[in-house]
Amino acid sequence: MAANAETVALFRKQLELCDVGAGTSLAVLSEDDVRAEHAAAFLAAAAELEADAFQVNIRKKPGSFFGPGNSLQGNEPAKAALKSVDMVVDLVGLLWSREQTEITDAGPRMLLVIEPIDVLKRMVSNPDDRRRIEAGSARLAKAKEMRITSPGGTDVTYRFGGYRIGEQYGYTDKPGRWDHWPGVFLYTAAVEDGVDGTVVIDTGDQLLLPTMRYVTDPITLTIESGMITDIGGEGLDAALLRSFMAGYDDPRAYSVSHIGWGLDPRARWDFMGTDPAAADSTGQDGRAFYGNVLFSTGPNTEVGGDNDTLCHIDIPLKGCTLTLDGETIVDGGRIVPADMRVEGR
Repeated sequence: MAANAETVALFRKQLELCDVGAGTSLAVLSEDDVRAEHAAAFLAAAAELEADAFQVNIRKKPGSFFGPGNSLQGNEPAKAALKSVDMVVDLVGLLWSREQTEITDAGPRMLLVIEPIDVLKRMVSNPDDRRRIEAGSARLAKAKEMRITSPGGTDVTYRFGGYRIGEQYGYTDKPGRWDHWPGVFLYTAAVEDGVDGTVVIDTGDQLLLPTMRYVTDPITLTIESGMITDIGGEGLDAALLRSFMAGYDDPRAYSVSHIGWGLDPRARWDFMGTDPAAADSTGQDGRAFYGNVLFSTGPNTEVGGDNDTLCHIDIPLKGCTLTLDGETIVDGGRIVPADMRVEGR
């Protein structure tokens, strides 16, 4: 496939942020003809930068899905090739998988890129995103407790104690570091039994992957010692959530996973309802939306835990207040600390 010149220029800028240049070895991981335009553009951009680039294209397994259900499982030659390079561009979706950890532990940095090209054009990364994320990460690293409240009735507390902080600003230039383009947000997880309270997924909040829908009728989650013990609500959304989670027949599906907040001023909350590209999106707009709170259920392997359940749901919550050890970070959806704010927001 011939690479589109505009897309090549866009991807070249992203690779430059990742410190790709002459002599850098880079592998583009893809499956069948999925995201073939992305693969062609990354290879062309890498060639312009005089990197030593190649494509690892694997068969898409029937029923394969993002994360633990990915097509790379069991393909030892492909994994060996990916471990041998300086950088991997992941067009498959290895996030939350053992394969991703195995590759990055071997040294390569990795950039996940699976959003539609129109979304990538709108949400271009820049060094100021990194500065603001690292400012937030410094606060999160010192925090012992996070509390989240909302007008709809959320009141939940997280106790921290040793899990890694996920910093996403859309590019990576350090060995072994993973990132996801697009999206600017950060997150961590509580200790195993360290979440208690109530989370209300209110009208207009989002349920991402695989449901990809806005909530129309509130859902109330009761959380005790890090586990969801009740999913309350009379509407369709609560019924779908109960059915979806029960379908995994896995008690770990009800674990509370990562928690954090979004800092991307380019993200659009209305994206799933207004843009045709949403049909091919994984919902990065919602996850990264400036001033959101990103609540999550299921696996915690990405931050150093051992829960690898296949049931994972990201749930961006709008209009919440979030505090760290009493310091207000997000106030009703507004970012408070000056070193994390975007001018004019």
